[in-house]
Amino acid sequence: MPLRENERVITKAIRALNRHLPAERKTLAALMREDKPAVRGRDNSIQRIRKGELKRIASLIPEEAYQRLQIPIYIELTSDYGRGISRIRGKIECEVVRKILGLSSEQGQGQGCDEIFIYREDVRKLRRELQTTTQYAFVFTMDGNSQ
Repeated sequence: MPLRENERVITKAIRALNRHLPAERKTLAALMREDKPAVRGRDNSIQRIRKGELKRIASLIPEEAYQRLQIPIYIELTSDYGRGISRIRGKIECEVVRKILGLSSEQGQGQGCDEIFIYREDVRKLRRELQTTTQYAFVFTMDGNSQ
């Protein structure tokens, strides 16, 4: 198969794996105002979000950050960083994850960073704590372009 055809096949497969992701994420502030917090998936499914998880996250960050934190928090799975390593992106998202996992700023690549890398065991702990407010996102890079 020519390289371009391989790229198209891989891109299509990654999109299929990510069908469950929301068409549009919502802010923590918006979800906390909803009676029955939920986001709609790209596949048109309704993904309910537990109020208790929203309150837990809210207790970890300053109120002014509620408007910037996008839910669900994506746990990016990719082979780019080695087996069993996942990435979290976003300054506030990283702060939440560090606090849930009990990581110091140094362990999380510094306070105020825009991304952190976590290991499989950390991902398990994070998903146990934040089942409805985190989602796996499959990422594939080819020539520096994320899919």
